[in-house]
Amino acid sequence: MCLAVPMRLMEINGAVAVAELSGVTRKVRVDLLSDAAVGDFVLVHAGLAISKIDAREAEETLALLRGLIDEIPR
Repeated sequence: MCLAVPMRLMEINGAVAVAELSGVTRKVRVDLLSDAAVGDFVLVHAGLAISKIDAREAEETLALLRGLIDEIPR
């Protein structure tokens, strides 16, 4: 199973961007997205931004992921 995580692009420098989620930043490649811009939400998988998504879809996906985390027995 593969998992792509929604992140917001904070900086773009050529083919490398800085993406953020919940205060955590990561460098990601944006080679696959010809129209990536700062502020866009993207799905990130294995260090690659694989598609753009709108803010509503990003929030819905993050809510689902948070719900899964809450289901993990501690």
